[in-house]
Amino acid sequence: MKILLVEDDKTICSGLQYSLQQEGYSTIICHNTKDAIDVIAKDIHQIQLCLFDLSLPDGSGYELCKLVKEKSDIPVIFLTAIDDEVNVVMGLDMGADDYITKPFRIRELLSRMKSVLRRYYKQTMNVVLEFGAIKINTLEGKVYKNGEEVVLTALEYRLLLIFFNHIGQVLTRNGLLEQIWDVAGDFVNDNTLTVYIKRLREKLEDQPQNPTIIKTVRGLGYKVGE
Repeated sequence: MKILLVEDDKTICSGLQYSLQQEGYSTIICHNTKDAIDVIAKDIHQIQLCLFDLSLPDGSGYELCKLVKEKSDIPVIFLTAIDDEVNVVMGLDMGADDYITKPFRIRELLSRMKSVLRRYYKQTMNVVLEFGAIKINTLEGKVYKNGEEVVLTALEYRLLLIFFNHIGQVLTRNGLLEQIWDVAGDFVNDNTLTVYIKRLREKLEDQPQNPTIIKTVRGLGYKVGE
């Protein structure tokens, strides 16, 4: 499991990196928002958890959290020396999943991380989800068709993941819109959903005009599988 750690104190960062690697996590390390934004833009689907220092030399963990939540549905934990209630509430309102105040014990951080990860991935604990020729590796955040990787945007990936976690169930358009809204952070309307369904079919179906994976259930919504 890969973690994005953004912390400007290099001594703290080095200690955290060592402890996380001892626990079997791999880490991507950044010391400022500029480098973190580059990583989020390029590698967000390779990351399963973000640890963000709140106060950074060229920005804050708040803006990084907002950016992550716009691009992908992964958990964010803030690390900060600020412990007043206003900042705690602000961080959680921004979409953070937990908030831990420095100084902290590494065992406490690891326990909080595991709790967040269990809660977050309880519906996607299977590493690989499959239907027909399509396979999703949820730990890698990658989708394959007949063994070849299919590149999806963050919202396309999230939409497909929702379908594959509900094989055989009819999902209404309103229900899909609500779940996409959660990860997008922006308004997603009914027409936008139609566009994303069309894009997924173009990328995954052998005959997009006659779909066999994401089927339309007239008057109800969509479903994958029987």
